[in-house]
Amino acid sequence: MKIECEWLDIYMWVDEESDVMACLLIVEDDVDLGEGIGFAFSADGYVTRLASCIREGRRMLDDGGVDCVILDCNLPDGNGFEFCREIRAGSDVPILMLTARDTELDEVKALELGVDDFMTKPFSVAVLKARVKRLVLRRNGGTVIQSNGIRVDVKECRVFREGEEVVLSKVEYKLLLFFLENRNQVLSKEQILENVWDSAGRFVDENTVSVNIRRLRAKVEEHPDSPCCIKTVHGLGYIWKEQ
Repeated sequence: MKIECEWLDIYMWVDEESDVMACLLIVEDDVDLGEGIGFAFSADGYVTRLASCIREGRRMLDDGGVDCVILDCNLPDGNGFEFCREIRAGSDVPILMLTARDTELDEVKALELGVDDFMTKPFSVAVLKARVKRLVLRRNGGTVIQSNGIRVDVKECRVFREGEEVVLSKVEYKLLLFFLENRNQVLSKEQILENVWDSAGRFVDENTVSVNIRRLRAKVEEHPDSPCCIKTVHGLGYIWKEQ
């Protein structure tokens, strides 16, 4: 399937058996882009609501039932920063800001206002879907993830192996979460870079992935030199193999 609009031009595979029933509010003044995003998520079973301005977004949010907000920054009746501040005054609904404003200052401001994630345009639909899925899972009770003796308390950002706490770096923690959220799926280095490193991995060497995976294996695998969890799939990438 291919979706085309000003910012969006990639091929997307649709999982027709998805049972996702979360409701997404998309606040985007570019109607074509908003509809394209909505179509991508609807194909995976999400319920979507599209607002082209803050006023519409406010009304739809007040209707209730929203599990995640995808929020543009530049809107006809205000900006996403203002709306984020308004939302946070009365709600902890996850917010992902999706904007053409790509400065570090903008990202820091958004995070300080309570945005849960920040992505810049142009963007990958696959990455957007993965990040939204993670936010929805955390909101809807997915605060503990367990696999192969590894337990992650997402709410407290703590990791345990066979009951013993393991101290991970920020990158190692994000890498582990990405593997656990995509168990039994082969993940390419490109996918890992896009999802774990900021700026879609544009300034990160691919060897960095291998180095951090070795470090993560050393902390979560019983036998790091003969891993049972994080396996290398030669020529393709890596997979978290659930036992």
